[in-house]
Amino acid sequence: MKPIYIRRASQVVGAPKDTGAPLTKSAMNELNVIENGSVWIEDGKIKRVAHDDQLMKEFGSRVDEAEVIDARGKLVTPGLVDPHTHLVHAGTRENEFDMRLNGKTYMDIMNAGGGIHATTKATRGASEEELYEASFERLNQFLLHGVTTVEAKSGYGMNLEVEMRQLQVARQLNEHHPVDLVSTFMGAHVVPPEYKEDKDAFVDLVINEMLPEVAQSGLAEFNDVFCERGVFTPEQTKRILEAGKEYGLYPKIHADEIEPYKGAELAAEVGAVSADHLLRASDEGVRQMADRGVIGVLLPGTAFFLMADSANGRGMIDAGVPVALSTDCNPGSSPTVSLPLIMNLGCLKMGMTPAEVLNAATVNAAHAIRRGNVAGCLQEGRQADVVIHNTPNFMQLQYRYGVNHTDTVIKSGKVVVKEGALL
Repeated sequence: MKPIYIRRASQVVGAPKDTGAPLTKSAMNELNVIENGSVWIEDGKIKRVAHDDQLMKEFGSRVDEAEVIDARGKLVTPGLVDPHTHLVHAGTRENEFDMRLNGKTYMDIMNAGGGIHATTKATRGASEEELYEASFERLNQFLLHGVTTVEAKSGYGMNLEVEMRQLQVARQLNEHHPVDLVSTFMGAHVVPPEYKEDKDAFVDLVINEMLPEVAQSGLAEFNDVFCERGVFTPEQTKRILEAGKEYGLYPKIHADEIEPYKGAELAAEVGAVSADHLLRASDEGVRQMADRGVIGVLLPGTAFFLMADSANGRGMIDAGVPVALSTDCNPGSSPTVSLPLIMNLGCLKMGMTPAEVLNAATVNAAHAIRRGNVAGCLQEGRQADVVIHNTPNFMQLQYRYGVNHTDTVIKSGKVVVKEGALL
């Protein structure tokens, strides 16, 4: 593999340093900005990040052996990290979009057999090959938007066979696609219709049958539950998450999305890696998350698509919660792969600064899936996941909203997107 020499970027930008922990409070608004910056990549790793004059002193004698990328007038950042997606699924739900525009709520649609239930039906009916092909194409689109690491949840099976099928597809994608995948088991996404009259029996099924098999297979790293009124109660959620911890699965929670339900408080209590959504999180729950270092993964695209108020990102950062951003890519409430658009919404809908959203979609997002030592940072010695954007500075990533500025993507030291096209 030839070295790669990214030369004379208008800006090379990333978190100021790797502290081994997600960024909080004022640190979220800090960036290391190198004007006329360059990056030397070798053996799949970042070898040096500095002003171009400095790199020429160190590597000038080796320029002829490298693939030189002229980045003048462009911005260089770490590869983006998406820490919350429902990547592996079948089917679409555009009919529900029309229903919402005519006044139906998210829970109205789900209680009528749509929503997650509709995607579960489609996913149960899809073969492993069909799921793989559809998800591979979605990953291509993520890559074209500068995303180099993605979390992928199961949760559209709600029986052991299909949950395992989703997780197996995610493993195959991780092996064969350039994007790195991190898998989460979410058997407790909703209660399937066949257990509608006995929700506790389904909780028992998740704990006693699904979790042991998932843990033994090694197909998942995290265990997630949708804690919401009408779905899983805080008590049921706690049972499932504590059981998952016994099997070595790290807890995550879909928390306080539709109404205050003490999901943020529960995330702090069980030591969750992250609590996600948090549109209706209480002030006390936010305080407890900050005290315990629980990462708040915010999904402003979901609120936007559901025509709801966004989470209070500004307030959470000020309270000391380490905030990350994600697409929540799924077929019902956020059918997008554009993490750059989500960053725009972080500024426009949640009061975050351009520096904060960049850190939230890189270093903090990596920590939200326990990849803080691998992804999300332009640090020497790290895996070379790098994006070159068609914009001269990091401010314009947010100023020119709704635009995919991605020009070049380097994944593990290999150019995989060039001039906005997949190689």
